[in-house]
This record gives sequence, structure tokens and C-alpha cells, in this order.
Amino acid sequence: MITFDPKDLSTGKLHGYLLSAVAPRPIAFASTVDEDGNPNLSPFSFFNVFSANPPILIFSPARRVRDNSVKHTLENVEATREVVINVVNYDLVHQASLSSTEYEKDVNEFEKAGLTMLKSDVVKPFRVAESPIQMECKVNDIIKLGTEAGAGNLVICEVVKLHISKDVLDENDLINQEKLDLVARAGGNYYNRAKNGFFEIPKPLRTLGIGIDAMPDEIKNSMIFTGNDLGMLGNVETFPTPEEINDFVENIEEHHSNIKNMTHREKHKMAQNYLSYGDVDSAWKLLLS
Repeated sequence: MITFDPKDLSTGKLHGYLLSAVAPRPIAFASTVDEDGNPNLSPFSFFNVFSANPPILIFSPARRVRDNSVKHTLENVEATREVVINVVNYDLVHQASLSSTEYEKDVNEFEKAGLTMLKSDVVKPFRVAESPIQMECKVNDIIKLGTEAGAGNLVICEVVKLHISKDVLDENDLINQEKLDLVARAGGNYYNRAKNGFFEIPKPLRTLGIGIDAMPDEIKNSMIFTGNDLGMLGNVETFPTPEEINDFVENIEEHHSNIKNMTHREKHKMAQNYLSYGDVDSAWKLLLS
């Protein structure tokens, strides 16, 4: 066994050890607004429930290890003292991941991730309509754990309104965990699905993904693509060039002679197959051919 004194490790390495060791962790999909009412949405895996009476959730938007900057979520809860915690199930995990991209402050992550803003009953931040459980919260306290890179900020939230989709309830109005199909975060690119164990999602690009809002209408409004499919497609920096698309078409025409005459639906089904193997590049080249 190798033994470490945390003080002897770089913050980045210690951060990696801790996130891999303490896993899987539930995900708080936190929706906030700034003082002017501009929405923000971001997932956090430093999160759990700590009390039922009063109903208390705590999540921690930590200072970035890379440059010691703070996240917009923290700035917003400090200013407004309100947040909505939405749970992340498997159906929206790629969109949640895409929303964690470090977009500029005036960018609406709901739009980038292709998610629907739903007006809350008690607080100003919007709920994520696609999330099966949404918890409107007032912020009781914010405890800063340090001022250096990697330091957490405990946001202590009291649930003031709870929304649960009937689709995840059993005959006794209790939550059916299999229907809920939650995902959790682990180290590196790993996530955990309650039903099937670990899987990987590449981290969002630091160069900023194009987002679902930048896609052609026939793609973002597809009847074939799931939210996860769109989330994967949105996590690319740029569209492929015409030359790259032409090369791709020439290479696969031998096996798909009708590619140039495919309908949108046929292309979407074929692109979805590429996505199932994590081949986002080929999916885009097909879709734009």
C-alpha cells in the first residue's frame, strides 16, 4: 500500500484521488439565476441529503483547481439565496454533462444543453422540465471551506417545494428506483448507472462545445435522437469541413451506396448507431452530408 500526506500532493492529483475514491456520488443539477434574472444551469457531484426535518440538501461548487476561479452558480446563490436542485437520470446525463461546459456568464446553459426551462412555484430559478424530480430550495447558509484552488463552498439548501414525476412512482406513490434510473459521478470520465454499473462520458470541451442550440433544426428537433444523442453531438468544438464530409462519404459509399439519397430519418438512425459507439465525428459527417 502506498501512503500519502495530502500536503505532499499537488491539488490536482489529490483532487483526482478523492474523486475516484469517494464514488459513485449523486449529482445535483443546480439551476440558479443572477440578480438580473439570467438563468444558469450546472451539475455538481459534491452533493447529498443531510436532513429530513427540516429537509436539507447540501452541494458544493468548489473553486476551480485549474485557476482558483469560482463558478457562476456560487455567485448566483450568494446573490439570490435560491436554487433548484434537479436530479439527473440516465435519459439526460449527456445533456447534464454538456451543461457543465464553462460558457460565459451571459450564456443560457438550458439552451446549450437543449433542456426546457419550467417556472418554479416558490423560487425564481427555473426547474429542468426533463428531470423526474425537482426540488425548489432556499439557501440557508454558505460555508466557505477555504480560499485556495480546490476549496469547497457548502451551500446549505432547505427544500421548500418538491416535484416528482408520476412516471417514477409505484402504486403506493413511492419512488421506484428502477424507473427513476439515476446516474452518479465517479472519477475521471466515469459515471455510474444504478441498473448497469459504470460507463464513460468524455469531459466537456474547455474550448466550448457548440451546444444543441447551434444545430440545424432538423437535427435538434429530430424524432429519432434522444436527449443523450443531442448532448453528445453538442459537445464538439466545430462542425466538420466540407472536405472532411466529402472524404467520409467517399469512404463509406462502397457499403452504403444510397447515402446521398437518404432521408433525414434514415441519416438520423444511421448517425445514432455511430453515437452508440461514441463515434461523434462520423455521426456529424453523415448528418451534414
